Amino acid sequence: MNFTTRYSQIGLVLACGLIAAGRGAGSSTPHVAKVDPPHEVSANGGTGWPLPGHDYANSRDAVGSTLRASTIDRLTMAWSIPTAGALTTAALIVGNTVYAEDDHGVVVAADKRTGRPLWQSLSTGFTVGPEGVAVGWGKVFAATADGIEALDARSGHVLWTRRLTQSPTAGVDMQPTVIGHRVLIATVPVSAAVQYQGGDRGYLFAVNASSGKVDWSFDTVASKNLWGHPGVNSGGGAWYPPAIDTRTGIVYWGTANPAPFPGTPQYPNGSSRAGPNLYTDSTVALSFATGRLIWYRQAVPYDLFDQDFVHALLVKVNNGATPSQIVVDTGKGGQLLGMNPATGHLLWKTSVGIHENHSLTALPGPTSVAPGTYGGVLTPPASADGNVYVATLNAASVLSPDKTAYFGGKVGTMNGEVVAVDAATGRHLWDTSIPGDPTGGATVVNDLVITGTIQGNLVAIDRKTGKIVWTLSVGYPISGWPSVAGDLLVVPTGMVASSGHLVAFRMPTG
Repeated sequence: MNFTTRYSQIGLVLACGLIAAGRGAGSSTPHVAKVDPPHEVSANGGTGWPLPGHDYANSRDAVGSTLRASTIDRLTMAWSIPTAGALTTAALIVGNTVYAEDDHGVVVAADKRTGRPLWQSLSTGFTVGPEGVAVGWGKVFAATADGIEALDARSGHVLWTRRLTQSPTAGVDMQPTVIGHRVLIATVPVSAAVQYQGGDRGYLFAVNASSGKVDWSFDTVASKNLWGHPGVNSGGGAWYPPAIDTRTGIVYWGTANPAPFPGTPQYPNGSSRAGPNLYTDSTVALSFATGRLIWYRQAVPYDLFDQDFVHALLVKVNNGATPSQIVVDTGKGGQLLGMNPATGHLLWKTSVGIHENHSLTALPGPTSVAPGTYGGVLTPPASADGNVYVATLNAASVLSPDKTAYFGGKVGTMNGEVVAVDAATGRHLWDTSIPGDPTGGATVVNDLVITGTIQGNLVAIDRKTGKIVWTLSVGYPISGWPSVAGDLLVVPTGMVASSGHLVAFRMPTG
C-alpha cells in the first residue's frame, strides 16, 4: 500500500491505527479534524445533486425539492438527451449544469433548464459499469476503463489521466467521489474483456485532484498469495462510492466478492480459496488521511454466491440505546447490517427479499439460489429520518458447484420489493411489492421513495404507508438511479452494451 499523505495542512491525524478483526475494537474514537468538501458540493447541497449519493452520507435524500405525493403526478418531460452508451449511475446537478457518463466512457455536460448539450468528451472505452462522474475544484472526474481522467468543467478538455489497474484484466467500474482535494475511486477484478482473472485484486484509491498522483491505496485482499491459489483466485474492490464522515475523516467502503464463484471443475464450491477471504464482502473503515484500516466487519465469509456488500451509508438515528449515527451496509446478498461507526460493533442484522438456499456453504449439484448473481440490493439505498429504504430484486440463479456464474439471474420472472427499515433497530416498517425489477435504486423526495425498473417504469411510494401512489413509463430501461434538484427529476436510462437517454422531468409552472 502507498500511504503517502499530502494533507498535513488540514491536520488529519489518526491515533494509533485502531484495527478490529471484524468484531469491533473498543470504545475510543480516533480523533481527526474536519475534511472539507469542494465548493461545488458545499454550495449545491441544498439545491442540487452534487455527489453520487446526494451527500457524503450517501442518503440519496433530495433536500429542498418541491416534489411530493401531492404534486408528482404533474411531472412532464422537460428534455431528453440520447447517449451512445447506457447510463448506469446518477447524474450530477451542479449549479445550472447536469453531468453524466455513459458506459463507453463519454461524459456529457448539459444545461439544466433546457437539456442543451454544452460539451461532450471522447470515449475512453467500454466498461461493464456502473461508472460516472464527480465534480470539484473546477474539474469533472470521470471513471475510465482502467483508471480516471480529469476534465475541465467548463470546456470538457482533458487535464490529466491516471491508470489505476494493476493488470490488463482488471478494471474500474464505479462513480468516483470528491473531498479534501482528493478523488476516491476503486478497481475491481472485472474488465470488458475478462472477468475475475486469477491474480487480480481490487484496490481502493485516494487520488490527488490537481495532479492525478495516487496519495494512498488500500488492498482489499488481505492475503499476499490470494488465499492460496493466485493463478485461480481473485476478488475485492468496490463498485460504489463510500460514505464519508466529514467530522472524523473516516471513510466507510463496502467491498466486493471473492472469485471464482461458485467454483470450477478443479476447485468446486470455491475450494481454491479456503477461509473467510478477507476483506471481501465487508465494510472497511479507513482513515481519509492515510488509507489506514481502522476496523472492518465481514458480512459474508467465504462467499459462493456473488454477494457484493457494497452500499455503505451513514444514518442518523434517534435512539438512546444506539449511537446518534450508525453505519448501514448492504448488497446483493439481500442483508443489511447496522454498525457502530467508531468500532464496527454489530448493532443489528436483517434480511430483505426472497431467500432460497442462501445459507448453503456448499452446493450438492445444480441448485436454485435466491438472491442470485443479479439479485438482492443491487443498486443504492436511501435514508431519511432514521429509516433506510432498499430496492430489492428477487432474481434467482441456478448455480452449480463446479461452474462459474459471473453474470445473469432470472430477471423479469418475479416482482421486486422496496423495504423500509428502522436504522436504529433493523425492524422492517413496511415491504412493498414492485411490478418488475427495481434496478433504479431508492431516492427519497419529501414524503416519497422513488425507484425505477429495468422494465422502464418510475415508481413512487408513500414513505409513511408503503403504498404505491404514482407510476410513469419512461420508455427506456432504468438501470441508473434518479437525481433530484428543486422541481427537476433526472433519470439515467439504458442497459449495458446498448444506447441510453438522459431524461429530465419537471413540474410545469403556473
